[in-house]
Amino acid sequence: MLEPAIMHHACFRTCLRPLLLTLALPGLSLPAHAEDWPQWRGPNRDGRSQQTDLLKKWPADGPPLAWKARTAGSGFSSISVSKGTIYTLGDLADGCNVIALKETDGSQVWKTRTGESGGHRGYPGPRSTPTVDNGQIFALDQHSNLVCLDATNGEKAWSVNLQDDFGGKMMSGWRWSESPLVDGESVICTPGGAKGTVLALSRKTGKKLWQTSEWTDPAGYSSVIIATINGVRQYVQLTGKSVAGIDPKSGKILWRAERPGKTAVITTPVIRENIVWVTSAYGVGCNAFRIDRKDGEWSTEEIHSSRKFANHHGGVIELEGHVFGSSGGTFACMEIKSGELVYRERSAGKGATVYADGHFYLRSENGPVALIEASSQELKEVSSFDQPERSDKKAWPHPVIANGKLYLRDQDLLLCYDISAK
Repeated sequence: MLEPAIMHHACFRTCLRPLLLTLALPGLSLPAHAEDWPQWRGPNRDGRSQQTDLLKKWPADGPPLAWKARTAGSGFSSISVSKGTIYTLGDLADGCNVIALKETDGSQVWKTRTGESGGHRGYPGPRSTPTVDNGQIFALDQHSNLVCLDATNGEKAWSVNLQDDFGGKMMSGWRWSESPLVDGESVICTPGGAKGTVLALSRKTGKKLWQTSEWTDPAGYSSVIIATINGVRQYVQLTGKSVAGIDPKSGKILWRAERPGKTAVITTPVIRENIVWVTSAYGVGCNAFRIDRKDGEWSTEEIHSSRKFANHHGGVIELEGHVFGSSGGTFACMEIKSGELVYRERSAGKGATVYADGHFYLRSENGPVALIEASSQELKEVSSFDQPERSDKKAWPHPVIANGKLYLRDQDLLLCYDISAK
């Protein structure tokens, strides 16, 4: 068996890895595209990339620009990267489309219309990220049209409308923003409303498998994640009223904790052992709940709450028992179990965060992109640069790291930076 240090060496990635994939050595699991970013917030929906050998510092004008393309359409969706193709959602002349682009240069491969363009008058366009799984694309546009497409040519297998078909209702007026979760043969999403907050569909047909009739909160803007809590695999979702764990097979609510939010609840929850940590803005802050199970019965207890950490919509990252991310115009670090705020200091500004190779990548909505050393002691900003050709819109699409590249989307503009260490 290879030593871990060798597994991450550049020679292994370029020379030995294809051979090992062919031989399928016992005990070695390496997906064919292990450095792709196939869904919202990466392979595990936690905002973390497993890539190494990335730049530890950038030039003043940023890392080398590999290419740029104006092919993404308008909107705020981030991207997915899988097997040489980039997938996103964007408003084009004919309406909202799922758009497939070449990973090598950003040129269009295909596009498939999902519905009308527009949406919220101040912030029109889609804002969710397509999910790529086993040759299929699952995408939700701003008007709650959920589609299943062939990844190679964009041919539509099925489509449903969460509002019309499943009674969907949002907590406020920014329209549907969730990125669908694919789990085996199920597609999980959050229509919200009286028929049930969370919904499972068959990936083959788009037919309903279950809907949480016992949990009927309107939908927020967060996306469902998979977690194992107290040894039980489950889905976890956050709304503007509560956070809950759901049995994947039946849709039964395992546990639920009241957690009122305001206006727009967006950030994906964080799970650390049996603690569920959530955050939102508009004066609410963050809350942590301990989830217990005894003799088959579930219980919840709020262990701390604070207004010292309030992430609006840029996401947070959990590392070694701490949570990191934008809190207003600052970058903050909090210890999850205790709720102790370790630091909160000025950085690039309010924005979206991802993690790779010992560093956070913070893309501020109005300012620069920053490279921050991952430290639970103090803020260590290493580098920053200003994105070129900025639009007049907020830079809300989350940055993506895939195959040694950093992707930044700004409406129709997609920038691809080479961040691999030479």
